[in-house]
Amino acid sequence: MWKNNMLHPICRRLAALCCLACAVATVSAVATQRQYGPAQPAPLAAAEQRRLDYFFYEGLKLKNAEQYDATYEMFRHCLAIDSTSPAVLFELSSFFMQTNRPEEAASLLKKAVDYSPGNFSYRLALAGLLFDLGMYGEAAETYEDLAAAHPERLELIYYLAEALTQQGETGRAIDMLDRLEGAAGMSEPLSLKKYQLYMTLEQPDEAFRELEKLAAEYPADARYPILIGDICLDRNDTTRALEYYSRACALDPENPYYTVSMANYYEVTGDAEAAERQIRTALVNSKLDVEIKVGILARYIQRLQQLRRDTDVAGPLFETLLEQHPEEIELKLMYGSLLVSQNRREEARFQFQLATEMDPTLEPAWQQLLNLSMQMEDYDAVIAFCSRCRELFPDEPVYCLFTGIALQQQQKYQEALDTYEACIRMVPDENRPMLSDCYGQTGDLYFQMKKRDEAFEAYEKALSYNEQNVVVLNNYSYYLSLAKQDLDKAERMSAKCIKAEPDNATYLDTYAWIFFVKGSYLLAKIYIEKAIEKDGGQSAELMDHYGDILYMSGEEDKACEQWLKAKEAGKQSDTLERKIAEKTYIEAPRDEE
Repeated sequence: MWKNNMLHPICRRLAALCCLACAVATVSAVATQRQYGPAQPAPLAAAEQRRLDYFFYEGLKLKNAEQYDATYEMFRHCLAIDSTSPAVLFELSSFFMQTNRPEEAASLLKKAVDYSPGNFSYRLALAGLLFDLGMYGEAAETYEDLAAAHPERLELIYYLAEALTQQGETGRAIDMLDRLEGAAGMSEPLSLKKYQLYMTLEQPDEAFRELEKLAAEYPADARYPILIGDICLDRNDTTRALEYYSRACALDPENPYYTVSMANYYEVTGDAEAAERQIRTALVNSKLDVEIKVGILARYIQRLQQLRRDTDVAGPLFETLLEQHPEEIELKLMYGSLLVSQNRREEARFQFQLATEMDPTLEPAWQQLLNLSMQMEDYDAVIAFCSRCRELFPDEPVYCLFTGIALQQQQKYQEALDTYEACIRMVPDENRPMLSDCYGQTGDLYFQMKKRDEAFEAYEKALSYNEQNVVVLNNYSYYLSLAKQDLDKAERMSAKCIKAEPDNATYLDTYAWIFFVKGSYLLAKIYIEKAIEKDGGQSAELMDHYGDILYMSGEEDKACEQWLKAKEAGKQSDTLERKIAEKTYIEAPRDEE
């Protein structure tokens, strides 16, 4: 269902800890914030008070200068002078909150409140902290006391209702919201909150009465019958939903949210064509919020894909929306993703590039650019994009790795090797998967450089960081088979790949080839045929291998057919030409591997 999002955000508990900024404003404040009772300590001597004031204000200066370690030490020194100073306890609790130590903050804040029970800011901060810690009962008690002492602060009643709700005292929470409504008047957030609470209590009649009261209070506003209709539709009460939507239409037939709701209604009731008409109407409506349009469009595309319908019909809608909202980055990202699914890579890359120009910190868009450029074999673009990303995200080694891969594809082997080594130095020891990938790429590069020993050493290093790295396991096992070396080990590694990804044609081909090299032609044939089935007959390399396996299995004519298919599919090698011409298996020399 598309969500209208037409509701005002429900009033949330204000950030109580923002009140921690209400630090003492005058030199005498440190002394006077304490309210003495029967058990309260006596005031400090004048000399001690001056020392306390001096260190306290030095602490505030350090805090403003963001020298937090020194700030902490200064306030700790203050506490050594007077362990009962509410202002010092308050500031230390603030420090512990900033360093994500809320339990310690709460302990200090409770002491500050004990020593200065009349301080509103301390108590409000404590209530908020207790709420955040899940101590809803204590938070509710504190909010209740504050609300009684400060009846003009209506937000306290809402905070109290929130705490009571979390405590499970739903009935009392509703009473508080009724009290707030009596003081502040009816509002959409309050009515919705009460609706939710009544539904929690399984009192649907009371719940809908709240919404109907809201609609009655604002009879000319079409939003409220739409809202009630949406809730009915969520509850699968389509009859009642349509009744309220009709009321909304009578009030404001051009209301864009009515169009969205009717699209939902038609979808639920199974009228796909009517739903689609409403969707199109909503998307071109200039009055509808762009966030809503993005959500509708995402859902529309998803539905087209589910129905296996042509997504090209969404293109003009995107173009219309981009004309209406040229600065909306989310639209460009969505359109780029749609173009990727349609295999329109260049157009997709253009959309993602626009997004990165508008927001250079948008890392997902950069990653899309890199993936598309790799698929398009535009390695100059990969290197250029990675260079920019390394400026923007200097601590992220993946862009160094991508640079190395692009250089490797350009056969700039030494530059690629230098880049991989630089990448390895960047990666922290705890990021073992990334280190495994780096060493794996280094192994592939060494193999291309005809340095088998160095390649196998790099693969071993890669597996020491991640023994389940299937890419490394596959490549290592395949190259061992080409070298006719450690074939049992190669078989074990390749078997791990098959177990992890049983439908991966490349891994099945490797497994088949290992059996071929070992002379197990029946097993080799079983797995190469599975590989070709999963590949869909697209890979020339698989066809060539299949021909070799068939020949050694005694099926010479079928072998020649596969070698011809491999040639037609684009494989070019002297060995393949000789196999076709001589109609016999010929082992490829190492420089063709």
